Amino acid sequence: MRDAYQVAAVRAAEHALMEIVPDGALMSRAAAGLASVCTALLRRYPGHVYGTRVAVLAGSGDNGGDALYAGALLARRGVAVTAITAGARAHPGGTAALRAAGGRVSGDPAAASGPIGEADLIIDGLLGIGGRGGLREPFAGLARRAERARQDGATVVAVDLPSGIDADTGAVQGPAIRADVTVTFGAIKPGLLIDPGAGHAGAVEFVDIGLRPYLNQAPAVRAPQRDDIGELLPRPGAESDKYRRGVLGLLAGSDRYTGAVLLATGGAVHGGAGMVRVVTADVAARLVRQAWPEAVVTVHPDEGDWDPAGSVGRVQAWVAGPGMGTSPDAAARLTTVLRTDLPVLVDADGLTILSQHQDLLPREAPTLITPHAGELARLLGDGTEPASVEARRLEHARRAAGQLGVTVLLKGSTTVIASPLGDDPVLVNPTGTPWLATAGSGDVLSGLAGALLAQGLAPAQAGLAGAYLHGLAGRLAAAGDGPSEAPIGASDLVRALPTAFRSL
Repeated sequence: MRDAYQVAAVRAAEHALMEIVPDGALMSRAAAGLASVCTALLRRYPGHVYGTRVAVLAGSGDNGGDALYAGALLARRGVAVTAITAGARAHPGGTAALRAAGGRVSGDPAAASGPIGEADLIIDGLLGIGGRGGLREPFAGLARRAERARQDGATVVAVDLPSGIDADTGAVQGPAIRADVTVTFGAIKPGLLIDPGAGHAGAVEFVDIGLRPYLNQAPAVRAPQRDDIGELLPRPGAESDKYRRGVLGLLAGSDRYTGAVLLATGGAVHGGAGMVRVVTADVAARLVRQAWPEAVVTVHPDEGDWDPAGSVGRVQAWVAGPGMGTSPDAAARLTTVLRTDLPVLVDADGLTILSQHQDLLPREAPTLITPHAGELARLLGDGTEPASVEARRLEHARRAAGQLGVTVLLKGSTTVIASPLGDDPVLVNPTGTPWLATAGSGDVLSGLAGALLAQGLAPAQAGLAGAYLHGLAGRLAAAGDGPSEAPIGASDLVRALPTAFRSL
């Protein structure tokens, strides 16, 4: 797992370590790591490092000091380094070190266009992890110039965190630096893993400065690596049969919306469940039988009471919602499923019904909901706008989990999974591709994560493993056998799932 810690935990660890190491030791370690990454990036230029040009944007805090000391190390290797301090009180030691190494320092932001525009690499040391809100002038102007230079081919490297990003949440409230690489020190910050901040961070390079033994609080956010997901996945043994492997009940589809149940069934069949019992409308049932003969299909009554125990058979978990409609009868069927003592995943139309019948939550049994930003905004029911959910994904996912008493998997550019237990770290999925933004993609995820629920995973783990595999399948499907990616449909995800599983 890549563990990310909130600012308060990082600050406490820094203070504890600084009490036992010489003055300036942490800044020296950070600057050396930063300079090393910058050197590797500069090697791609003709003539390698010597003679390349670097612009350092230095604020008055420790990040500015890190950037200035790194600039001094680069200058000693023959790099032409110019620091722009934007009139702020620059770190005195870092400024002296850069000048002694032959670098230049300017406190005039009006004169920054030349050094920034001519730079091969720009180091952003304007603000640190304590910064809140967007950048103000003159820093905002420097960020705009850096972005123009980046568009023209310069590489932007952020020191610890892109300036203007909220370190704890990833929120971006105004102008902010957009980096190609972020070099973060001591601990990863949540804002580097969660959009929109993650989209500004680029590739994240971690530099160990010795904080780990002093990080005494639990991580706020965890992002899995391949082996973490591999360890979560259930594997059948010699004694396994279809019932021991987990039976999923899938309440989905209608005569109008038949594609959703087909895609959710595909995700479930390829998600490892021993059996998938599909409950749907008559027209959809015929299509499921043709596409997925391994599924056991039951047609629910169009009207009146429905008894899953008597008509469906034994299941270990339910998925309810994709394409099922929002009629009173659909709401009654969802209510019946939620009143069982089985784990339930609710998605799509099921979420719309929940937003209209919030008395259905919380429930005693494990529950996972998988909304996108618009659906979560409706579920919160307090005037929250979808744009606010997108901008503050971590905050709203946590709030919804606590308010509704369920595990929330918030879909989107960063998949965020929050547990109703507020002390649990939020989980963030690192896989995916923008090509996943296609109709039916979420239905595949519902079936896949539901299959994992039926196999015994807890809601957060089922959501995390499902999202990871779903994102990986998206990458594999988009890449195909060629050197570049191509558009995909949701059916391509279903076909790519076995390869995604094998890669783990």
